[in-house]
Amino acid sequence: MKKIFIFLIFFLSSISNINAEVKRIISGNENAKITIIAYESLTCSHCANFHKEIYPKLKNDYIDTGLVKIEFRHFPLDIAALNAAKISQCRQDKSLEILERLYSNQQGWVKGSSFEEVNENLKKFLKDEAFDIDFEKCINDKEIEDFILNDRIEGTKKFKVNATPTIIINNEKFEKSLNYKNLKKTIEKLI
Repeated sequence: MKKIFIFLIFFLSSISNINAEVKRIISGNENAKITIIAYESLTCSHCANFHKEIYPKLKNDYIDTGLVKIEFRHFPLDIAALNAAKISQCRQDKSLEILERLYSNQQGWVKGSSFEEVNENLKKFLKDEAFDIDFEKCINDKEIEDFILNDRIEGTKKFKVNATPTIIINNEKFEKSLNYKNLKKTIEKLI
């Protein structure tokens, strides 16, 4: 399965035209002075921790005040993360809410001994959370898949992303230990 996933990434590296209807998942003012890009994988426990521990503080102190916007970009580490990313992009009007709930409930849907079992848990999660999403349509949407895999390709090529989460602040890779204190120091220097 891993070989198929790697093949898909290399195959899609030649694709440069992204569907204009698939939009980035963004939190904050579009015109904020500071842009944070977070490359994440929905099956990554460190990414879930970022959403539980760091993102709420960033949101309260900088995003809600209009100083910072954060763009969540996809860097799926496995097929389960790819499918969850497709689900998060499937309802453009609810993308941020879906993304946040996928991370806050990660241990509920990410478990399983097979790809199929994880998909069943993901379907159950969507039903339990009352998200009106056509699961099969979403995970088979080629335009959304291309959009997600192009995020991964761009992250690798442009920012040398090789782990998740990777944070980019105003087009510079954040190289310090990822915690709120270090992020705050960097943001304060840019304000």
